Amino acid sequence: MTGTRPDIDTLRYYLLLLVLKCLAFTPLPLLHGLARVGGWLTNTLPSRAKSTTYKNLQTCFADKSDSEIAALAKDSLSHTVATALEMGKAWAQPVSRTIALVKEQDGYQEFLAAGESGKGVILLAPHLSNWEIFGFYACQDLPSNFMYQPPRSRAMDRLLKEVRSRSGVQMAPTSRAGVAQVLAALKRGEMVGVLPDQVPADGSGEFAPFFGEPAYTMTLVSKLAQRTGAHVFCGFAQRLPGGRGFKAVFRRADEAIYSSDIAASLAGLNRSVEDCVQLAPAQYQWEYKRFRRRPDNQEFY
Repeated sequence: MTGTRPDIDTLRYYLLLLVLKCLAFTPLPLLHGLARVGGWLTNTLPSRAKSTTYKNLQTCFADKSDSEIAALAKDSLSHTVATALEMGKAWAQPVSRTIALVKEQDGYQEFLAAGESGKGVILLAPHLSNWEIFGFYACQDLPSNFMYQPPRSRAMDRLLKEVRSRSGVQMAPTSRAGVAQVLAALKRGEMVGVLPDQVPADGSGEFAPFFGEPAYTMTLVSKLAQRTGAHVFCGFAQRLPGGRGFKAVFRRADEAIYSSDIAASLAGLNRSVEDCVQLAPAQYQWEYKRFRRRPDNQEFY
């Protein structure tokens, strides 16, 4: 009898898909209205997301007053909820409709020219606004590969692979095999997307300043750039007001990222992320524990 019962991960998969499809049909202005309510609740009630957001903002924007930090935290939490509610738009509708959510662009032609140069291009896509929608827009005209960290849930892993590869994107896990995959892709002149602001595994990073605070930073991008000579860009999909959609922003990475000195290169990587964050600071995922690894092994959060 037990052999005929549905697998729990299969049930989770279809439940996630159902929720995403419902969100896909919900108008974007309504989703953003719900996000403001969710952000207000998160900012009002005690939560880990709230405390982490305030800690990160106070650390990274020490020059701001308490009232400015409070206003920025409230907006940030609303944008974080918006990102979650928008995942149906990113994952559960045709790719063409997802890309059509991008109403404006800045720097895309320069990015596309780099991608067509034959040298390969590394795209840093930090946790800023909706990086999933940005990813679909960025890879629409280029053979693309995106690195991802496989989640523990088999249902979520299955979902991520299916939805992210709909447009022909090749998924590369954050493993030795995945690194070999993206290295080969860059040597073929393809695009490789990386989330540069995740805390890497032990031995895969070094400390470098991020908004003036030491942050354990991945060395992978620096090593790939050194080995392949690929162009490096950083970008995000900036959320437009009034539920109008997004603006895709592409910027060349800080020149220091190409340095053979790893400390200088990592500082350049983090400055590249900072430059994008400064364009829309409330849309960054400040509730992520970016500084949980410390040079002195002391508790930060």
